[in-house]
Amino acid sequence: MHTAPYASDPAASRGREFTEEREGSRGPRSEFQRDRDRIVHSIAFRRLRSKTQVFVSPDGDHYRTRLTHSLEVAQVGRVLARELGLDEDLTEALCLGHDIGHPPFGHAGEKALEEAMVHAGGYDHNAQGLRTLARLESPYCDHDGLNLTWETLEGLAKHNGPVAAPSWALAEIDRAFPLDLATWPSLEAQVAAVADDIAYDNHDIDDGLRAGFLELDDLLALDWLADQWRAVEKRFPFAPRDRQLRELVRTQIGLMVNDVLTHTREQVQGIASVQEVRGAGRQLAGFSPAMGERERVLKRFMYDRLYYHEEQLATAERARDVIARLFAAYHDDPRTMPDDWLATLPAQEPQRSRHIADFIAGMTDRYAITQCNRIYGSTPEGLSNV
Repeated sequence: MHTAPYASDPAASRGREFTEEREGSRGPRSEFQRDRDRIVHSIAFRRLRSKTQVFVSPDGDHYRTRLTHSLEVAQVGRVLARELGLDEDLTEALCLGHDIGHPPFGHAGEKALEEAMVHAGGYDHNAQGLRTLARLESPYCDHDGLNLTWETLEGLAKHNGPVAAPSWALAEIDRAFPLDLATWPSLEAQVAAVADDIAYDNHDIDDGLRAGFLELDDLLALDWLADQWRAVEKRFPFAPRDRQLRELVRTQIGLMVNDVLTHTREQVQGIASVQEVRGAGRQLAGFSPAMGERERVLKRFMYDRLYYHEEQLATAERARDVIARLFAAYHDDPRTMPDDWLATLPAQEPQRSRHIADFIAGMTDRYAITQCNRIYGSTPEGLSNV
């Protein structure tokens, strides 16, 4: 496989925060392969299977969760990385780990934790993902966290670009293992970010149509989607409507992937090393200006018609209330926490509240509902909207 000069090289990694003496004892893997495997084998990754992607606590088995979304992001990311000559394993690790810090109930849960943690430095799901992987998820005997490479931690911290004002959680890790937060990250991280956009832009359409929150006629108000739909109908005039719709989604993904490849190849001309990628002072991997504008219009459409749908907002408010009540219960009476979390509860603030937020952020939707029922005897009705 061809490797581009601007690709991250696992043999030239800046290393890990903690020295390890396990080299060669667990198979012939590169440093980035080890990172990917550590994420996949983590408990935090497994919990994503029961965390909200778009629909809260979906009863149906056909809707995406944070886990299936992360797998789909990784699939898109690997295609982009392979075609651009980047390190596929680092790209996949970043794609698989990018949503680790999401609490139960998606953005509704995050909003509740942001409000509850105002006095303790706030809450940010991206920084919480770093905190989870670098400090909380600790299967090893000789250090905390998964001890991922600098490149993986940097990519997770900065996959959306330089971080000018890191939250407390990210700042703590950066002080211990500096991640050069003011620079752009590797191309692998930039590819992971755009793969996330491609995946959720299109797969949320698929889920929205399936749930009945979106209608085809609404989508066809977007000119370029209408063009693709007419092409699908022309190619498959007798196919069932549901298959035509899925073909539309696949076509859109293909168009976006090809656009990213073409635009990124243009942007990296003259870039001869990963150091030059970080020093470029701008994003190199992403959509062309034309596709970028289409993607922004699509996002606005999805917020108007799906994410801010009246029923979605009502369900999200009930979910937010569950998280708010859990935080209040654990803060007011820590004895309501499980014994292992109670035993390590700090006595002082803000560490005390941050510990409680760590516990809640790791919950699945189902576990949060169960805990709310256990403490309060009930949870709001209507917590599943599909």
